[in-house]
Amino acid sequence: MLEHVEIVFDNMKPMMKKLKKKSYEVNMKDFEERCGHFFREMTELTEAAGDREEAADEIAAVFTEAVEKKFISPKKGRIDAVTQLDLNFFMIYYVFPALLKTEHEDARLIADHIRDEWSRRFKDSDIQYTDYDSIYSGFREKIFGIL
Repeated sequence: MLEHVEIVFDNMKPMMKKLKKKSYEVNMKDFEERCGHFFREMTELTEAAGDREEAADEIAAVFTEAVEKKFISPKKGRIDAVTQLDLNFFMIYYVFPALLKTEHEDARLIADHIRDEWSRRFKDSDIQYTDYDSIYSGFREKIFGIL
């Protein structure tokens, strides 16, 4: 299930750099092309499950564990604060919106479970999510008008 899902974070740094309305749109299209199959797999797993809540819990656990393994510092035994902040923003700007863009009836259920597991697993990571259109409309030329 969700083999190598951690690759959704492979281009995180360049996708978050100098984020503007146009670059966000281009980045999201590229992200969906490269990683959309993971989000479709998530919704297929819940749809096929007898207990959708349990399936969403399992998806959240597998997803967060993969992220933790990819980014944990072997020396510190945890993810450093700067990386965690980057991961949180990437989740908000790309992962959750891409999941919601599947428009599957279980997308919000999965997002809720991932958000909750993310908050439990990672320090100072009580994040929320919204859809792509809400974020996109929040841009002027630069995110929320900030330089």
